[in-house]
Amino acid sequence: MRVRAIAAEMGYRVDPVARALREGSSRLVGMIVPVIGIPFFARLVDAVEEELNRAGFELLLADSHGFVEEETRRLQVFRDRRVDGVVLIPSDRRGSATALRVLNDEIATVQVDRATSKTLADFVGVDNEVGLRLVFEHLRERGVTTIGYAGTDDASSNGVERWQAVQTLTAEHGMTLVSAFRSEFSVASGVAAADTILGTGSLPDAIVAGSDQIAVGVISRLREHGYDVPRDTLVTGFDGGELADIFWPSLTTVVQPIATIAADAVAFLRARMEHESGAYRTNKLAPELRIGRSTGMTT
Repeated sequence: MRVRAIAAEMGYRVDPVARALREGSSRLVGMIVPVIGIPFFARLVDAVEEELNRAGFELLLADSHGFVEEETRRLQVFRDRRVDGVVLIPSDRRGSATALRVLNDEIATVQVDRATSKTLADFVGVDNEVGLRLVFEHLRERGVTTIGYAGTDDASSNGVERWQAVQTLTAEHGMTLVSAFRSEFSVASGVAAADTILGTGSLPDAIVAGSDQIAVGVISRLREHGYDVPRDTLVTGFDGGELADIFWPSLTTVVQPIATIAADAVAFLRARMEHESGAYRTNKLAPELRIGRSTGMTT
């Protein structure tokens, strides 16, 4: 006790790197997101941090800004800081596979929300096809026959899977895909998508957006041109955050089970940190559809 008192008086602080070397654990987990400004990612970070804190770990957060080079550098920093594990939302499904090799299997890793094209770590995320199937079943009930799509490109696994699901489900339901625009997860992308769809000369019965931000951009641009949602066309989103509720009209959107995604991701990560071996696991969780006014419903 006297040693601790003297140390406190002198302002001594434990060197976390030295303690990690001595104890074999830093009690730190690094997390890398592509763009922290995207509301879905911010909510996911919060949920992951809560799960880690509950398990006695602290979170170190980094933003790759969507660049593989930044992602690689930050993974190196995490390795040098001797974190016990890494939670990664890949910035690019191909390039991030190369970035992940920086860790050389030295550090337990789990991919969340997005996956690399090569299976290099466990994965936890939403089942995109199930989510969009819910959307299309709802739109069919609303009498929709023509579809416009506003999504993202092939850089992310989500962009690929949601686009593939839209094409498959359009055909399954006997609908016609009249226009598609694919860029990034942003309001600006939704604005550009609306311009592309308007350029076809007529609005489809519904516009399916790959995220809530994109949906907001689509609706905002349509308003600028004098169109009303849902009177002139229906619009759906994907994510289910606060934005979908506070925007007008409220969005019909696919709600991702963020708390469960975070809990399962941390469980996978802790198992690997405890030296669990075996094949990499993929856990795709089923989302729900929340009905809003953007598809003409009053609930």
